[in-house]
Amino acid sequence: MTSRFRIAVFLLLALAASAPIHAQNSGLQADAIIIKGTIQTTTGHPVADASVALESPGYSTIRTKSTSNGSFLLKAAHPGNYIIRAEKPGWRAAVTPRLTFSLGEDRHINLVLEESEVPRTTESHRASSALSSSAMELHDEPNFVIEGTTDGTNFGGHGSDSRLRASEALTKETLALKSAPEITAANPSELESLSPVAREVEIRLQRKLAEAPGSFDANYQLGNFYFRLHRYRQAIPLLEAAHRINSKDYANAYELAQCYEAAGGFSRARELARATLGTFDKAELHHLLGDLNERLDDPLGAAREYEEAARKEPNERNYFDWAAELLLHRAPEPAAEVFAKGVEAHPASSRLLAGLGTALYASGSYNEAALRLCAASDLNPTNTVPYILLGKMEKAASDALPCVEQKLARFVHAQPQNALANYYYAIALWKRQRGSLNAEDVRQIKTLLNESVRIDPKFDEAFLALGVLHSEQGNFEEAVRVYQRALELNPLLAEAHYRLGLTYKRVGQEAKAQQEFQRYEEVSEADTAALERQRREVRQYLINLKRQQ
Repeated sequence: MTSRFRIAVFLLLALAASAPIHAQNSGLQADAIIIKGTIQTTTGHPVADASVALESPGYSTIRTKSTSNGSFLLKAAHPGNYIIRAEKPGWRAAVTPRLTFSLGEDRHINLVLEESEVPRTTESHRASSALSSSAMELHDEPNFVIEGTTDGTNFGGHGSDSRLRASEALTKETLALKSAPEITAANPSELESLSPVAREVEIRLQRKLAEAPGSFDANYQLGNFYFRLHRYRQAIPLLEAAHRINSKDYANAYELAQCYEAAGGFSRARELARATLGTFDKAELHHLLGDLNERLDDPLGAAREYEEAARKEPNERNYFDWAAELLLHRAPEPAAEVFAKGVEAHPASSRLLAGLGTALYASGSYNEAALRLCAASDLNPTNTVPYILLGKMEKAASDALPCVEQKLARFVHAQPQNALANYYYAIALWKRQRGSLNAEDVRQIKTLLNESVRIDPKFDEAFLALGVLHSEQGNFEEAVRVYQRALELNPLLAEAHYRLGLTYKRVGQEAKAQQEFQRYEEVSEADTAALERQRREVRQYLINLKRQQ
């Protein structure tokens, strides 16, 4: 979605990516990974002819191009960790973090490209006057008044920069769990040929329309046929004709609004959805309007519509998407309230618990956050997202968090060939034994980190961790080697420059040490500026709780 563009650039957001759907439940290929998605501008317009690459260590890069409507399709034959990269000359590349895929998954990923040279204005100033007097309700819960502000994240006095970065990374991972749009852009190459039966149906419907061009049924049935095939541009004129004949037909109007959205006509879709809402006050229409308001730079309107959808149909999806909207706009405490309400209504939802854990972490409740994520991993032990969120939390925490080590041990036991599983479990063991590592601890942690970089030879942070371990053990020559490898993979890894400088200093190479310290300062300054730019560009909200009188 449009205001999720910062999430998409680092991920969307996977961060903007739906939860996996397995082949046995969807009729998809059980021996392949299917990744569909769209490439958009920050204003929601499709980006055609962008290069999209699916990259994984040890396998050939899979490449494709986005179509005229910004859609793309990627297929992979091997499970594992992947990143998705979208590039086009004149635009800043969008790259996801490492995503874990299993055979049979069908996932939707939205990526957003930002023009390289176009200066961006801050969004919080533009939003503040329009948002200051609006309110939302959650049944009998407090109203939430959203106002523009410079920084809505409350860390309760614990707001170190590393924790803020961790919180933002957790939010991105959590947003990857957000419901995929009901309509997804299909790759035209999938639609070039119909089955003989479908082709026969198409011909019959076309003949019916030719015989009665003024018939609502004839126009709607052929439009609906193309709609279900994701041939939105073919469906639109037919559904429009049916709408002119009978503007009170709900199914036709709702499908037409979805077609407009899928084709990039967000304003037209919103106008039609609002008009339809005047006659049919349905939860799915409010949810659609939430999606459209987000695309059209109206986050408060989006939150209101998601709330209304949850009020009318308090299902798992509506609770999650409303809370995710609040979390996205850095209102963690109200987001936690909504997630908690959702968990109460849907206690078997792993992703609601994961969202609640993320919101609690962003609010400064670190131990409680970890407990919620541990519970989420227990509900669905095969889902990697709660483990990754726990790993990120543990890495940023000053002390070991409750239950994390046990769950990460299960993660690496279940997925021994997952580089992140090995890495995060190593970090958890290290955190618990900090300052008192014995020989067996060192051996186990080193084994896990070595396994992580064996699985993913481009895992820069794992090389950095190995360097720190070697340095702590006095093996400075090996520490220098792995620090240098980490920096070959990522020259902007600030901590690697700093650690390498310390190691050079320990072995008496002062000149090299000063070079690394200088480089550390340069990278840190650029990194801090980028983070501040991200904070400015993503809307900042302060949500003040008001108890109803």
